[in-house]
Amino acid sequence: MPRPATEHEALALLAGEWLGQETIHPSPFDPIGGPAVGHVHNRPALNGFAIVQDYEQERDGAINFRGHGVFRWDGDESCYILHWFDSLGQRPVEYRGIMEASVLTLSAPQGEGATRAIFDFSREGRYRYRMEVSPDGEQWFVFTEAEYQLW
Repeated sequence: MPRPATEHEALALLAGEWLGQETIHPSPFDPIGGPAVGHVHNRPALNGFAIVQDYEQERDGAINFRGHGVFRWDGDESCYILHWFDSLGQRPVEYRGIMEASVLTLSAPQGEGATRAIFDFSREGRYRYRMEVSPDGEQWFVFTEAEYQLW
């Protein structure tokens, strides 16, 4: 039977129930921006070959956004992949990237630009998250910043 590789095991950093304060920066996606609360449930799946994520964002006391992701290591392509689905009703997005030390950086083409998600697990029991967008793949803008802790 196949066994998870070291790269699969590194995804264990994601596992757990996380609660975080988020800042949504004004942008064409959200002209006003503002604070939010993120609820993240990450669990190991498929005998350690993947992490499944369920995410909810709360603003003004109500859930306004939901997402579902599957993180995995692709040995053939030597990269991490996140398959992302959300409540915006658009087609799934496939992010690809690397993990250096305890920072997972994934990016995906979005329309004519790109999106980049950065998960920084350098502090035990916490992680920082940043979602960046780029209209051209060269110049990046922060869309969302958050700090989560295990709860």
